[in-house]
Amino acid sequence: MNWSDLNLMPALPEVALLSLLVLLLLADLWVSDDKRRWTHYGALATVAVTAVVQLAVWEQGSTSSFNGMYIADGMSRLAKMVLYALTFALFVYAKPYNQVRGIFKGEFYTLSLFALLGMSVMVSAGHFLTAYIGLELLSLALYALIALRRDSGFAAEAALKYFVLGALASGLLLYGISMVYGATGSLEFAGVLASSFNEEANEWLLKLGLVFIVVAVAFKLGAVPFHMWVPDVYHGAPTSVTALVGTAPKVAAVVFAFRILVTGLGTVHHDWSLMFALLAAASLLVGNLAAIMQTNIKRMLAYSTVSHMGFILLAFMAGAVGFAAGLYYAITYALMAAAGFGVLMVLSDGDNECENISDLAGLNQHRVWLAFLMLLVMFSMAGIPPLMGFYAKFGVIMALLKQGYVWLSVFAVIMSLIGAFYYLRVVKVMYFDESGRARPTVGGNNAAKFLLSVNALLLVLWGIMPQTVIDWCAKALENTL
Repeated sequence: MNWSDLNLMPALPEVALLSLLVLLLLADLWVSDDKRRWTHYGALATVAVTAVVQLAVWEQGSTSSFNGMYIADGMSRLAKMVLYALTFALFVYAKPYNQVRGIFKGEFYTLSLFALLGMSVMVSAGHFLTAYIGLELLSLALYALIALRRDSGFAAEAALKYFVLGALASGLLLYGISMVYGATGSLEFAGVLASSFNEEANEWLLKLGLVFIVVAVAFKLGAVPFHMWVPDVYHGAPTSVTALVGTAPKVAAVVFAFRILVTGLGTVHHDWSLMFALLAAASLLVGNLAAIMQTNIKRMLAYSTVSHMGFILLAFMAGAVGFAAGLYYAITYALMAAAGFGVLMVLSDGDNECENISDLAGLNQHRVWLAFLMLLVMFSMAGIPPLMGFYAKFGVIMALLKQGYVWLSVFAVIMSLIGAFYYLRVVKVMYFDESGRARPTVGGNNAAKFLLSVNALLLVLWGIMPQTVIDWCAKALENTL
């Protein structure tokens, strides 16, 4: 075999990330707990260097390597830069939070970087096996991260539930992949699409495999009825881990779904779009109604995530017009969730965990700026203009209307109005309720608070000027294999 045929240059960011991750893993063995900050700085440097390498090999158009198993195109490049930015920000937010809870350890950073590597492989997959390897690398890292706080029964329970259900979803995905291979004779997305397009595939076996694959995709997105793990994981995991689980993997899952369902199974779009319609409607209904009843803000945000994933599923139904809207929505949701969980981490001091809505009572009386940042997050999630969340929902609804899905659009608007209730309830508690406890100190450091401010203010900036991110998404799709 000629090594030059592998064309390693497109995959150089993953090679750099894995190499630096191994070095960090080995170096951490000789770092004592009182000097763990060097592992933190090393992890930040790893993410930063990987992003620089990605920019260095950036080029227009699409290319593939490893005989089509790896794809570097506009969508993968944009998704990876978003993943790097989110991971970097979450590392900064998590440092003070982890320090006071005894989980400021090398495992948090190495497992998070392994998860980042898995997500990078997922978004660049051109083959079912590549996609599965990336998904499993992400999942295995998250299982361990959720149980990172070993003295917490809630964390252990959440990790076990996620592991059992994740293993089931993984098995269903493999079963679906085997059926697709039996129907088409190929595991490469392009080969599956060509076989199906040329009517060489076994149609019924292909559709049966599609059902299992859609179930696995719905599980990763947390769509109803495969959402059972979401509230337990969000509640049981440390907030620093919850922030990671609820942000970057959602972006990776959206691109993962695009790779499989659009570039691989695009000829059966009508079939999986019908399944997505049912999943989306159920997610919007159950997610919003369940969120109203929550008093724990992490569980509330978990159920709101379910409803947001419903919007993304609706975007996929709208065809080419909706794919850009879905990617834009995923990026918007990740930014909103990162800022929301970041505020919760900053407000969690050594003795008190900020996880109930009542813990935010009277926040504006003591921490005006943090209350304002949380207000921006809640307003954006509710879809109030001119924040970024409004244009994300507006883009999906307009894409649906262009495709003639009028009733689904009306239903999505009604569900958004219901969802606005529990977001505005948080704002009401912060600004109009009396504080239930003293706030002598606030966690976090200047770097975390500064980056958190930038994160939240981007929701305003890109809400006033949404065309910037919309153009990124549209251009990414134009340069996609």
